[in-house]
Amino acid sequence: MGSPGLMNRNNGQRLGITEPISLGGPTEYDVIKTRELEKYLQDAGLYENQAEAVSREEVLGRLDQIVKIWVKTISRSKGLNDQLVQEANAKIFTFGSYRLGVHGPGADIDTLCVGPRHATREDDFFGELYRMLFDMPEVTELHPVPDAHVPVMGFKFSGVSIDLLYAKLSLWVIPEDLDISQDSILQNADEQTVRSLNGCRVTDQILRLVPNIQNFRTTLRCMRLWAKCRGVYSNVSGFLGGINWALLVARICQLYPNALPNMLVSRFFRVYTQWRWPNPVMLCAIKEGSLGLQAWDPRRNPKDRFHLMPIITPAYPCMNSSYNVSSSTLRIMSEEFQRGCDICEAMEISKADWDTLFETYPFFEAYKNYLQIDVTAESADDLRKWKGWVESRLRQLTLKIERHTYNKLQCHPHPGGFSDRSRAFHCCYFMGLRRKQGVPVNEGEQFDITLTVEEFKQNVNMYSLWKHGMEIRVSHVKRRNIPNFVFPGGIRPSSPSKVTWDSRRSVELKVSGRAQDSGEGKIVSNGSDNERKRARVDDSFETNLGNAKRLALPPSIGEVHQGSPPLSTVSASSIKGDDVDMHRLEESWGEKYENNIPDSLRNVKNLVEVSSQNVEANGSVECNPHNKTQAAATVDSTSSGEAEKLAIEKITSGPYLSHQAYSEELDELENDFEYGDQDKGIKGNIKGGPVESSSANAAVAVQVTSSNGSTSSGGLYSNGNLEELEVLFANFVTFCCFHGCVYCVLLVDPYFYFVHTCCLSILEMGETCSLNA
Repeated sequence: MGSPGLMNRNNGQRLGITEPISLGGPTEYDVIKTRELEKYLQDAGLYENQAEAVSREEVLGRLDQIVKIWVKTISRSKGLNDQLVQEANAKIFTFGSYRLGVHGPGADIDTLCVGPRHATREDDFFGELYRMLFDMPEVTELHPVPDAHVPVMGFKFSGVSIDLLYAKLSLWVIPEDLDISQDSILQNADEQTVRSLNGCRVTDQILRLVPNIQNFRTTLRCMRLWAKCRGVYSNVSGFLGGINWALLVARICQLYPNALPNMLVSRFFRVYTQWRWPNPVMLCAIKEGSLGLQAWDPRRNPKDRFHLMPIITPAYPCMNSSYNVSSSTLRIMSEEFQRGCDICEAMEISKADWDTLFETYPFFEAYKNYLQIDVTAESADDLRKWKGWVESRLRQLTLKIERHTYNKLQCHPHPGGFSDRSRAFHCCYFMGLRRKQGVPVNEGEQFDITLTVEEFKQNVNMYSLWKHGMEIRVSHVKRRNIPNFVFPGGIRPSSPSKVTWDSRRSVELKVSGRAQDSGEGKIVSNGSDNERKRARVDDSFETNLGNAKRLALPPSIGEVHQGSPPLSTVSASSIKGDDVDMHRLEESWGEKYENNIPDSLRNVKNLVEVSSQNVEANGSVECNPHNKTQAAATVDSTSSGEAEKLAIEKITSGPYLSHQAYSEELDELENDFEYGDQDKGIKGNIKGGPVESSSANAAVAVQVTSSNGSTSSGGLYSNGNLEELEVLFANFVTFCCFHGCVYCVLLVDPYFYFVHTCCLSILEMGETCSLNA
């Protein structure tokens, strides 16, 4: 491991927080495959023509003139003297894909307006500037979102889509040569301004931290296209957005500074297949800064310990850009990384090509059960606002289902909506549902998520701009009943999609006798991943998820071997519904209760130990004697494969600097708890807590079946009190068993106060255990 601030030897400077994995240059094979990739991206229409590029520049220039007029207007209206009015200025900056140079035809331009201290966000930006834009004929689809996490005003200017943010600086006059990369620019800035500025600051920092910008851009274009084809490009859905993919690609460029895009794509999948989440991806060391702004740091910020896939921004204050990722979406992306790795290895021996890598994910063939979320309104403007709100909340539905079923029912949200042209002002979204692999199947039992859906709908209907006619409907549909309008041309395929990489691999493995019958694998159709790969990815994912959840628990419970759902959320009948005999529980706690343990509590033995288990990445390829270029690549791969594998393992499984001293930090946190004081007044009977599912309320009872017709188990609910809990931070509850008794519960709530409570004994005699923490 290198020291912070390494890499780029070409400039006498090295970029990144570790040494590069390889400084090797491209082979002839890499040059050929990179040319093929560039042609593929060109043919896919990812590059805009010269006329469109000129049009974008003109629009940005016009927008810059408008904000300069706007700031002088409000300066005059606020009574500033003539000199200040004359000097009043505002500037437009770009960020995101446009600033990175990877935007395509018709893409939005992410822009930032920087204004002086007297130009307010609420009254001036969303007030006066909004009115100016509204009155301009070239501005259409004007849509302000002032209450967003990052307030934004979206519109089209002469047909070019613009997302405009605002940052109010503490300066009376904005200089024309303003450098927003300096940390001092954040002095006295409010939270919305810091978030808005960070878009530009992060983008510029990424370009400074990659060794070769052109190779970075080509690789990023490739990964963005791949992510969209495979359905994992959507920050709002819990996958990764543009900035996340840029950071992941930039890290690979640092690790292979002299590689061409072909090798960078291959190593992208190889590295992130082995990555031990929640080990964070960072382009540089996290800066403390002098302004006291809160940066991502799980040692000090309890909420940061809940992040499953940390991808840290490089500009101060460093933040996790991927906090939206859930356990379901992380599992899906892990599967896709493994698939990409397999295909890249096959490409090296001419058993696959670029078309194979970019095969579209057959979402509506992959599952037997789906949730359909229909959104309707009474006008086009109302629908645009309403569906934007609903789409931003859909991730909460995924998290609620995960929490309320203890990860037994897994969700796969489709990134993006569909419109039924036969219905006015309508849009709908879909989620694929499947039973988690390994969950026992009990005949006749279902996942009843009615209350979960109702809770989600109630939260959505609290929209502050709600109008009459804005409605949402959630229903469970089988694959055979998926509406035709979701398919290309509105025509349902008469048979499954063409033979794909996944279906071919599945057949090959079955023929070779290597496929595993997991039960869950049979749920998915021909378009799904093969069983062997899913089993391997799920094993890796469970280890990674266990590592993430361990970071949320104090070291005092690091040796707890088993967990269970909170007693306040599980009734006796629902436990029995999972085939657990309450009278024999004390005889075989680990065996009988294993299936009711939330996935978040598995593997909680060692607090800061990171598993050394890695998904094997084969560094060698077979040699084709008829292809000299390929043979050269094979020889090189064989000679350096093992060394590279070890280097990847070292980087991906060891904690970075920000994760060191977890043990000491958590020990200090634990010492702050006064368990004795917490004991007073909290013992008592909690039998009245559970809310059992009502059989009459079964509008969204999902029966997930395997191919043999047997049904999966489920039906666990949380009670109404959990409505107050933020879904982002799930409850982590750990039980320790002492003579068959639930000894104590440590509950971490979303406000991060540790509440220590004593529960009833679950022994037949019903004694209450004493608290001896």
